[in-house]
Parts: sequence; structure tokens; C-alpha cells
Amino acid sequence: MPEASSPTRKRIVDAATKLFYAEGIGRVSVDAIAEKAGLTKRTLYYHFKSKDDLIAAYLDARDQPNLKQMAGWFDAAEGGADRKVEAIFTNLARVARHPKWKGCGFLRTAAELASMPGHPAVKAGSRHKTNFEKWLAAELSARGVTAPHMLAREIVLLMDGAFSSMLIHHNPDYIGAAGHAAATLVRARSQNKD
Repeated sequence: MPEASSPTRKRIVDAATKLFYAEGIGRVSVDAIAEKAGLTKRTLYYHFKSKDDLIAAYLDARDQPNLKQMAGWFDAAEGGADRKVEAIFTNLARVARHPKWKGCGFLRTAAELASMPGHPAVKAGSRHKTNFEKWLAAELSARGVTAPHMLAREIVLLMDGAFSSMLIHHNPDYIGAAGHAAATLVRARSQNKD
């Protein structure tokens, strides 16, 4: 099996990312991905044993960039933990206003694979959500927030609920409302209330 960090493999994942995010995993064929990557289907299958593995690689490739972006928004925000958490949602609402924004790729993929809980892409999505939750809990803990692990989980629920509402209503105001609710929860659990 080829090296996981090869340029060809990256080219395939980049092509798959563009197509899967724009159209959904069920609507995109392996042929379309190979064509977009400028490769043969045989080359694609040399790097990925199945479309399922490629779908998981697409999500795994989004994990750290998404976490880094949210951490950047959190770090750049002024104020206490409540303002920093709300900044994540504010920036998500801004991004959601872009015409090419299609929602959370992790949730959209999980929805398409709802009847397949053991699918490698569902596991990749679960890892991403868990990574975000753990990162947020650590940030909240460092700022003296009470019950940071439970609070991080509640904030993830608000975020994923907002993403779901966005898919239905196509209105970024839902993300803003979720951010306001998240900030309220953080303030209620902050030991040094500003």
C-alpha cells in the first residue's frame, strides 16, 4: 500500500473533498473523483482500497484544519471564556453566509451514512467531534469554568443543533442564536464572572 502522505494521495483527497462537500458522498462516483484529480481509477484504487476509505480520508483531512480554525477564532476573541466561545459561533455564522457553504461536512456525511454506524467515515466524524469537545473542555478548564467537560458537550450540542437548523432553514441566524446560548451557559458556570 502506498505511503499515506504521498502527493498523489493528497491530490485524490483534495479532489474528493471538493466533490463530496459540494455534492454529498452518495452523489459522487469514484470515476468523478479520479477525473477531478487527473488520475485513472486504477491509480485511485492503488491509494484507497474502497470509496468508503476515501470518504473517511476526506473527513480525517478536515479534522485538524477545522479545529485549528475554531481555536484561532477562540484565541483571537477578546474577553472571557463566554466571549471566546461566542466568537466561534459568530465566525461560523459569517462563514455560513458564503454561497458555497454547505454546512458541517461531518454531520452531512453521518446523515448519509445513518444506517451504517460502523462505517469508517462515521468513526472519523465521531473522532472530530470528540477532538473538538476535548479541546474546548481543556480551554474552559484553563479559564476556571465549572464542569468544563459537561459544558463543552452542551456547547457541541448547541453547535450541531445550529448546523442542523441551518440545513433546514438556510438561515445563519440560528448559529448566532446558538452562540448566544453557549455564551450564556459559559457565564453561568464562570467562577470569575465579569
